[in-house]
Amino acid sequence: MKTTSHGPLCDQRLLAQVRESFGRVVYSHKTHEKQADISFSMYKWQQGTLIALTALSSGTFLTLVFGLFGNSTWSSLATSFCALLVSWMSLGAKTFKFDETSAAHRDVASKLWDIRESYISLIADMMSGQIADLDARKRRDELQSLARDVYSAAPRTSSKAFVRAQDGLKNNEEMTFTTREIDLFLPEALRLGEDEGQS
Repeated sequence: MKTTSHGPLCDQRLLAQVRESFGRVVYSHKTHEKQADISFSMYKWQQGTLIALTALSSGTFLTLVFGLFGNSTWSSLATSFCALLVSWMSLGAKTFKFDETSAAHRDVASKLWDIRESYISLIADMMSGQIADLDARKRRDELQSLARDVYSAAPRTSSKAFVRAQDGLKNNEEMTFTTREIDLFLPEALRLGEDEGQS
């Protein structure tokens, strides 16, 4: 069996494509994780604000406070305004279900994590010569099909989540990957080890 400095020879174009697909899944996984975090933060803010407004809208509390320091007209207006805000926030909580959105993104991230790990296994098998190119193509097609199914049912992510994923993965703005960038995602033993831009 022919070998290279990176192990037994496999179809290098196939390996490059599998690595590129792996990189995209890594990005998608991290973006959905970040989106879940953003949605959960919004949920906590939403619930905290609703609790605070509900407490403030207590008519008895406001009547006592404003009754001591002002007239009953201001007391009534303040109570009505707080009640209006509580109604508005309650309607918003029913419309913008940040807790459900967060859970949905975490579910997608979990599924993508499994696909990501399967890509790592495929790359390892290809680089070690443990899988024939024909079988590697079949496995690649299966993983692409799994990823497509996950993406088709996934909620949309925001640009804010994408930027956070970029920062977390320390990558460029492009959705292309250098050998070095993909190597940083992979365990050391599975890296091609090309020192691009390094001394």
